[in-house]
Amino acid sequence: MRCRRCGLCCEQVHRSPETAFLDGGNGSCRHFDATSRHCTIYASRPDICRVDRQYVLRFHTQCTWDEFVAINIRACRQLAELHEDV
Repeated sequence: MRCRRCGLCCEQVHRSPETAFLDGGNGSCRHFDATSRHCTIYASRPDICRVDRQYVLRFHTQCTWDEFVAINIRACRQLAELHEDV
């Protein structure tokens, strides 16, 4: 599963201590454009927003790349479920 670029993770930065610094005051990333559903700083986004970079920096000793991708897919699905409940 590839990223659908739906922006749900960008709308939920307040849920994680690792991304809370991006909160624009409403739970969404301050760099997220809700109209276009795109990141306004995508090319220079922080490492925490880069799945491949996070794997190299923090998780490569804890799991395989495939396991890491599966974890991210589960997180994405959970965000989608949360969004449906709203």
